[in-house]
Amino acid sequence: MVSNQKENTRAAVIAIIIKDPDRAGDVNAILHDYSDLIIGRMGIPYREKNMNIISVVVDGPVEKTNALAGRLGRLEGVTSKAVYANPT
Repeated sequence: MVSNQKENTRAAVIAIIIKDPDRAGDVNAILHDYSDLIIGRMGIPYREKNMNIISVVVDGPVEKTNALAGRLGRLEGVTSKAVYANPT
């Protein structure tokens, strides 16, 4: 049975900017590794600036969300930042 109350979790949005198109596969592989956290995602190709922008909504432990954003941000040509909802 899945509980609606997640212990010690917070909702967050991770913003990802991919400047190197060759890293898209790496980004997707990392997101797959953390698929248990992901509520939804939206990707937008910004052709005029030769980049892709992805927003990923997650809900999980802060440490795990930070690990995801950190792994993404360590990829060459990728920037990521997490923004957290206030704790409830």
